[in-house]
Amino acid sequence: MSAAGSTSAEAGGPTGPSGLLDVLNVASVVLDTSGRIVLWSPQAEELFGYPAGEALGRYAAHVMVHERHVELVVKLFSDVMATGRSWEGAFPIRRKDGGTRLVEFRNMRLVDDQGDVYALGLAADRSTVRRLERDVALSTRMVTQSPIGLAVLDTRLRYVSVNPALERINGVPAAEHLGRTVREVLPLLDTDALESAVREVLRSGVPLVDRPTVGRTPADPDRDHAWSVSLYRLEDARGTVLGVAISVVDVTDQYRAGIEAEAARRRLALIADASTRIGTTLDLERTADELADVAVPELADIAAVDLLDAVVSGRRTSLGPTEPAVIRALAVRAADAPDALSAADPPGGTARYAPDRLVTECVRTGQPVMVAQVKDEDLARIARSPEAAGLLARAGVHSYLAVPLIARGEVLGALDLKRTHNPLPFGRDDLLLARELAARAAVQIDNARWYQNARSTALTLQRSLLPSHPAVTGGLEVASRYQPAGATTEVGGDWFDVIPLEDGKTALVVGDVMGSGIDAAATMGRLRTATTTLASLDLDPAVLLEHLDRITSGLDHFIATCVYAVHDPRLGRVRIANAGHLPPARVRPGHPPELLDLPTGAPLGVGGVAFSSTDVDFAPGDQLVLYTDGLVETRKHSLDERLDAMLALLDDPARPLEELCDLLLRALHHPDNHDDVALLVARARTL
Repeated sequence: MSAAGSTSAEAGGPTGPSGLLDVLNVASVVLDTSGRIVLWSPQAEELFGYPAGEALGRYAAHVMVHERHVELVVKLFSDVMATGRSWEGAFPIRRKDGGTRLVEFRNMRLVDDQGDVYALGLAADRSTVRRLERDVALSTRMVTQSPIGLAVLDTRLRYVSVNPALERINGVPAAEHLGRTVREVLPLLDTDALESAVREVLRSGVPLVDRPTVGRTPADPDRDHAWSVSLYRLEDARGTVLGVAISVVDVTDQYRAGIEAEAARRRLALIADASTRIGTTLDLERTADELADVAVPELADIAAVDLLDAVVSGRRTSLGPTEPAVIRALAVRAADAPDALSAADPPGGTARYAPDRLVTECVRTGQPVMVAQVKDEDLARIARSPEAAGLLARAGVHSYLAVPLIARGEVLGALDLKRTHNPLPFGRDDLLLARELAARAAVQIDNARWYQNARSTALTLQRSLLPSHPAVTGGLEVASRYQPAGATTEVGGDWFDVIPLEDGKTALVVGDVMGSGIDAAATMGRLRTATTTLASLDLDPAVLLEHLDRITSGLDHFIATCVYAVHDPRLGRVRIANAGHLPPARVRPGHPPELLDLPTGAPLGVGGVAFSSTDVDFAPGDQLVLYTDGLVETRKHSLDERLDAMLALLDDPARPLEELCDLLLRALHHPDNHDDVALLVARARTL
């Protein structure tokens, strides 16, 4: 039924023809009281094989039935005409070509306005009728008993038929569907897209199969369901559009399984991502930052990585039931939640959490603590103070999860998670994911904190072994710097020394023990002590290096480079010997900076190699720059490029030495350089 036809019908006007009679091909025959044929329809011509000219005026019994059935037919005709009661049933007819066919008959008596009586016979091929009956019965049974929701909408998108399955799916009785649109019956659904799809199918006639739809119905208004919806245009035998058939299959289980599978995939991806992103360095704070970065926003809207203060200091600790937890915040991340960020402990600071706080419970028991739906009274146990609890309430914290950071059987701290923007509460899967992240990160954090403790020990040892010298000694003005390696490596064995000698002379030393860690720092201390002792003997620099070479050979296979220089202000010169070290730079007023051309010599500890001393003029105002390779070496540039860059910075002989040291470190030393830097600058004074 077209839209125009539907409107006409509602106004009482004619409608388009139905195709049902065309399918049945019903034949019409009218007989007078004597049984002669007075009307013969075209369908009768097709059914019986006689054209109207041959049938009209003849006795129907002789035209339509076999001779052996004539007596029975005459009796049935007489009964209908005499009583006025209709007769219906199946009867074999004879066609003109001699063939027979079983036909369904409907016979009834007619009276015209003159009082004349006639008999009307309606006939259709019985096989056609039975086929149609079977189709209708099958369709009715399938529609009624199908587990698939089925409905028919007319061209105005109003329900005209609904099966029981769709009643259950929608949670609305069939009677309340009829005459109403989908929008009216199911207000919880987003029906704009569905109605647009129905109109397109009405227009084009192209079916729309398995269109996914997600929403809620009165059958279950509190949870989303998923359906697969298919649309088919309905037409009659003449091609007139009647409406749209809708089939609805509930695929909620598959939909939720898909969501769970996607969530599982994302969890695995997050764990894989965490494996590559957490622990890229052995820096404790950076490792904590990496854990917080992974957790936000995939797992939580706010994440904090907190360690027990005792753990950071390298002490084991256990909390009693009434003891507070002293927490040091290492990292905090928040996804657009400034109030929650303000409520968190600032990184680097410590805070005391009372025994009843949830994070205290987490680190005391070593077990996760989860509050899926946070209430006002819960915020007091989450925050460190009433003010912080107010900020969390303002931020909209509605779900909380804390998981312990445990490594090698020791509770280090907790990963503290909160949700504000994400509407879902923390659940079992979130807990499993958080525990997995915490377990992986805890090992990295533990490695970082032990490394940091070891590095701090080595650095403390090394700094204790380095000299503190006056700014002026003998005939020299002196400045120095020591810069430990970047956070990703251990401290090394770089050292420098300024040693006053007799007669106003001064020994200057810069050296580098190859290797890193406490052993390298200890070896450096031994070499520095030996150098100081040998310098007091006023040995020639080359001879002093030969003694150091023998000493180094006995120090567990350590190798070191060293430059040893003795300044004599009376002679205005510096006598220098080099043991495999980078050449010092000399800066003289009126001359370009230069690298001293010295015999390189072999590193200390190689053994059996002679060293030589070189005299270099060093007048008042001249500068000598001694340094270790950590100042100039990088992975991206050649050594010559870096030495040229250093010389370019030595362009002002009058620059204060402290300022010069800062300039050289700032311009040349990369923060991530994997080596220490020792820098010693001396300027000759006028006596």
